[in-house]
Amino acid sequence: MDFKKLLAYQKAFDLAMLIFEISKTFPKEETYSLTDQVRRSSRSVCANISEAYRKRIYPKHFISKLTDADGENSETNTWLDFALACKYISNEDYVDLSEIGNEVGKLINFMINNPEKFGVKVE
Repeated sequence: MDFKKLLAYQKAFDLAMLIFEISKTFPKEETYSLTDQVRRSSRSVCANISEAYRKRIYPKHFISKLTDADGENSETNTWLDFALACKYISNEDYVDLSEIGNEVGKLINFMINNPEKFGVKVE
């Protein structure tokens, strides 16, 4: 199976693209701070999931990369908190994006807690 078929990857990718689109409306002075940070962390979730999947032959590496993905997902949510507090996004957009992020987190944690379902040989 290709990592792109993983539901966690697909939902994380979709979230990163939604964040990319909405962050285009952020003020110019946020280009190298909030805009850059929220885009990078959201994209990093996908990158870490893909790396984890390719390292599934090594159970500890698999879980480590997924833990990184979960951390980046939480970081993304923190940047969304700032975007809301600064009034760069609506409450509705915040709730929608946060719900997707929560779902991504649950999927990542399912992978962490059930590595054998993803081709990891658990000893």
